[in-house]
Amino acid sequence: MNIRIIGVGKIKEKYFTSAINEYLKRLTPYCKLQLIEVKDEPASESLSEKELEIVKRKEGERILNNIKEEDFVVSLEILGKQMTSEKFAEFISAEMDTGFGRNMVFVIGGSNGLSKEVSTRSNYKLSFSKMTFPHQLMRLVLIEQIYRAFRIINNHPYHK
Repeated sequence: MNIRIIGVGKIKEKYFTSAINEYLKRLTPYCKLQLIEVKDEPASESLSEKELEIVKRKEGERILNNIKEEDFVVSLEILGKQMTSEKFAEFISAEMDTGFGRNMVFVIGGSNGLSKEVSTRSNYKLSFSKMTFPHQLMRLVLIEQIYRAFRIINNHPYHK
């Protein structure tokens, strides 16, 4: 299975990149996972709603430029559906069984969230929590959960 994670902004912190690289290495036997970082738009804290929408739209265009028509897109959104790790494994397994070789693409927005266009393009809206997380940390959490899902799918032990 081919999985892509599209995230807004670069991860600069070594502790995040080190942990992400470890999980990428662990995932090698299970899937091909590619990380795509799209440029974040500079945005001050004092943006108006209109300016904020422009920022999200520009970032959204960069995200959408990395999505193919046949891709199965899962956007991470606070108002998305929540599931357990076991259900997430079932979700990935079902896509592997019925996706006919299409790519699964996870999208993580920047600090201002996702554009309406990206949310609309999404095939599934997933939430890890009602809380807000830094997008750098969310990439690590998502990759760890993908790894956990493949361990569950393949009946391999993993810490509960």
